[in-house]
Amino acid sequence: MKLEQPNNPLHGITLKFILEFLVETYGWYELGGLIKINCFNTNPTIKSSLTFLRKTPWARNKVENLYLKTIKKQLKP
Repeated sequence: MKLEQPNNPLHGITLKFILEFLVETYGWYELGGLIKINCFNTNPTIKSSLTFLRKTPWARNKVENLYLKTIKKQLKP
């Protein structure tokens, strides 16, 4: 059975994609300023950040919310 999630804007988007998008958009330095997480400020890598975010729900939530705000801002004319 295939579950559809029409009201979930993150459905089908991986955490890796979100993180790579944010790093490309903001860079590690600015991302670390926007979200106060050590893995963005101290020797940041995609791999170490993904490991932390997958184990830490509150941090993942902040990253996902920033992604949604950024996408919404880019879609505005």
